[in-house]
Amino acid sequence: MKIVKFILCLLFGLMFINAGLNKFFNYMPMEKPTPEQMKLFAAFGEISWLMPLVGIVEIIGGLLFIFPKTRALGAIVILPVMIGIVTHVFTMDKSPMGMSIAGIMFLINIWILIDNREKYKHLVS
Repeated sequence: MKIVKFILCLLFGLMFINAGLNKFFNYMPMEKPTPEQMKLFAAFGEISWLMPLVGIVEIIGGLLFIFPKTRALGAIVILPVMIGIVTHVFTMDKSPMGMSIAGIMFLINIWILIDNREKYKHLVS
């Protein structure tokens, strides 16, 4: 089970590192956005610091998620981005592939949060 957890966390972290690096270097092709998504992307473009910030959070969160000692922190760091991804995919994108990937990634994040719940008790007491 430990090996399965490590492999899933490694893949999770690498996916977020890749997504974060893509925010800076734009090397992954993107599907043609819908008019609704174009308005959203234009709004994000107006806030010039937002996408670099999200990219940095994705890279740092992905790196933290890979290593067992920092995985609990990485799960918290990446959670707001993950919620944004799930919200976007399930409300605007609605592609079956995107929904399945986002759902699986969200479940992995929740699993790691629950697995490390003892470490978080000091934050809420």
